[in-house]
Formats: sequence, structure tokens, C-alpha cells
Amino acid sequence: MSTVGSSRQTGALYWPVQLRRNVGVRGLFAVVMAFVVAYGVLFPGLLTGSGFAKFTQSWFPLALVAMAQAILMLTGGISLAIGAMVSLGAVIAATIMTGPLGVAGGAAAVALTGLGIGAATGLIVVKLRLPAIVVTLAGSFIIGGAALLILPRPGGAIPEWLSDLLAGNTPAAFVLLVLIVLLWKLYLATPLGLSLYAAGENPVGAYRSGVPVDGARIAAYAISGLLCTGAGLFVAAQTGSGDPVIGTAFTLNSIAAAVLGGIGFLGGQGTMRGALAGSLLLSLMISVMFFLGFTPVAQYVAQGLIIIGAVAIPQFRKVQQ
Repeated sequence: MSTVGSSRQTGALYWPVQLRRNVGVRGLFAVVMAFVVAYGVLFPGLLTGSGFAKFTQSWFPLALVAMAQAILMLTGGISLAIGAMVSLGAVIAATIMTGPLGVAGGAAAVALTGLGIGAATGLIVVKLRLPAIVVTLAGSFIIGGAALLILPRPGGAIPEWLSDLLAGNTPAAFVLLVLIVLLWKLYLATPLGLSLYAAGENPVGAYRSGVPVDGARIAAYAISGLLCTGAGLFVAAQTGSGDPVIGTAFTLNSIAAAVLGGIGFLGGQGTMRGALAGSLLLSLMISVMFFLGFTPVAQYVAQGLIIIGAVAIPQFRKVQQ
């Protein structure tokens, strides 16, 4: 009976907590739907199988880096090495997958590199008590240099069948994203996953309560690194080769997508679904402005204004309350 009562109590608490976490992103979901409708009007091919596949392929890398940034921001951290990690993943994939190790060896190298660099970064930030923004900024130079050492200029190759599978006319990107989201939900049910929000919202209180704060933060950096190099592998599959600077734009875009999704800079605020919605909105904004004939400069200005508005409006509401 006590177990049943405990389960009922947990269920009764779960939905109010989820509703409270979604308060700041309900408006975002409405804006995303409006942009989806606008995109569908401007590009009717979105409703076809190949059109949907191409759109999800363009969104997928941004979704991964948004998740990578969000998981760090939830713990109170941040990374300025996202773009460099994407580039590193791309050049590793492009130089290994056509060699003796093959696709499996290349994928394993990409994954282990992301996990290893992420975990090392987390250890430095957590154990040495150094600011994450400083450590990751320095790391971006080191990682970017490593990418240039591996592949000084665009080159290498990705097996054609893999490029066709990931970046062809199949919804492979969407299926992969669904699987990653399901894995994220499973991770949140683990002790480290349960500690994630506590580590960002009130690390001192969580530590005194026996929560593995350090472990949760280090694991967050490791997972973030894995997502970044995975995004690099996908980008390499899209282009068919590796580029040591192809991930540069992803650093700021990952922060923008996370902030658009309601992720707070101080930790413990926001949800991963919000970050994904933010990345989708950012991707839709770029596509819609392209179809409307916005110049690149006008696109940057419009993106900046929308992001500022998305961050300022919730804060304005809090002040009014």
C-alpha cells in the first residue's frame, strides 16, 4: 500500500512540476507553429516525404548542438567550444571512415572523442572550480587547432552510402532525433539525470542532501561533447567531406536556440523540449527569411531582434508581476 501511495504522490507531483517548467515556453510553441505554417505556405514541398526529410536534415545538427548547450546551461554552465567540437567531429569522420577502420571505427572514434573531451572539460571546470566560460573558450582554440592539424583544409570523404542514408531522401535525421530524445528521457530517470536540475538550481543544497552534484555536472559535459561530435559527423555526411571550420557558427546558434527555448543562464531553469523548440524556431526563421528574400545582413538583424524579444518579454512579465 505504501508503494502504491508513493507512486500516486509522485504522479501527482510530476505534472505540476512539468507545467511549471513549461510556463516560459508555451508562447514559444505557438510562435513555432506560426512559423511552420508560414514555411509550409512558402514551401509546399514540406508536406512531401522528400521535403520533410530535407527540412529535418537542415534542422538536425542545430537541434543536437542546442541540446548540447542546454544540458550544460541546466547545470549552471556554458560552452564556447561547441563549434570547434562540431568541426573536430566532422574531420575525424571524414579522415577515418574511408580508411581501414571503416564506418564503425570512424563512428566510434567520433563518439569517444566527444565523450573524452567533454569529460575532461567537465573535470577541469568542476574539480578546479574554474569558470566554464573561460575553460571552454580556451578549449575552443585547442580543439579548433586539433581539427586543423587533422585536416588543414576541406577534404577527406564520407562513404557515399552513409551520406545517402543520413542526407538523402529518407527521414533518417528525424528518426535519429526521436531516438535521442527517448534516450534523454531515459537518462533523466537515472540518478545522474535526476541530479541535473538540482545541480544547477541549488548546488550547495543538493550536495548537502547527498545529490552527486559533481558527477552530474561532469556527465553533462561528457554528453554535451558526444552530441557535438555527433552533429559534426552528420554535417560531414551532408557535405560528403570534412571541413576544419565548418562548425564555427554553431557556438552562438546553440546559445541562441537554448535561450529562445527558455533555458536560463543561472541553471536549473528550462526544459530540453524548450531547447529543441528554440532550435526549430531558429531553423525556421532562417528558412522563412531566405524565401522572403532577406539579405544575409537583414537576416542577422532580424534574428538578433527576435532573440532579444524572446528573452526580454518573459523578464518584463516578471517585473510587472
